[in-house]
Amino acid sequence: MSSEAQKGPVIAVVGPSGVGKDSLMSALAVSGPQLRLMRRVITRAPESGGEDYQAVSKDEFSALAEAGVFSLHWHAHGLHYGIPRDIETLREGAGGVLVNLSRAVLLEAQEKFGHFIVLSVTARPQVLAERLAARGRESEDEVQRRLARAIKPLPAGLRRVHQVDNSGPLSAAVNAALAVVQPESA
Repeated sequence: MSSEAQKGPVIAVVGPSGVGKDSLMSALAVSGPQLRLMRRVITRAPESGGEDYQAVSKDEFSALAEAGVFSLHWHAHGLHYGIPRDIETLREGAGGVLVNLSRAVLLEAQEKFGHFIVLSVTARPQVLAERLAARGRESEDEVQRRLARAIKPLPAGLRRVHQVDNSGPLSAAVNAALAVVQPESA
């Protein structure tokens, strides 16, 4: 068996702000013990809440990028995001590594990681609006901009994309996602 065959897939979890990507990823990691979570590096203040991430300054991020610490990195919504090369270690012997990615880097990630699955998480617009308002991180204008971006399609050329609706109970979304990433247990 080759070393690539022993590596679990990178499972990109994508979707609009407020769709519940972080909640879904955390629940999947608990429900699927062979699934691991990849922690992102973000130029966001540590007290901002949301996902578990490594907060760094823009200068620190630039230094990490220059040092080759990241497998992937990108800029979105005024922030810099990085996926450390540690993702390769997490893949070893795993059923998969869950990582929150931007649509902008999906094709690059597919080429870089090979064994790659996209979970496109969706929710009804009203649900997204309620969730964004409840978290209180964005102004009303920013909420409206995020809702407008929510309908943007994924890039063409992705090979394995599965849609998961997270409009209802989290358990339903978890079961739908597990059926994709662990089909033998579904």
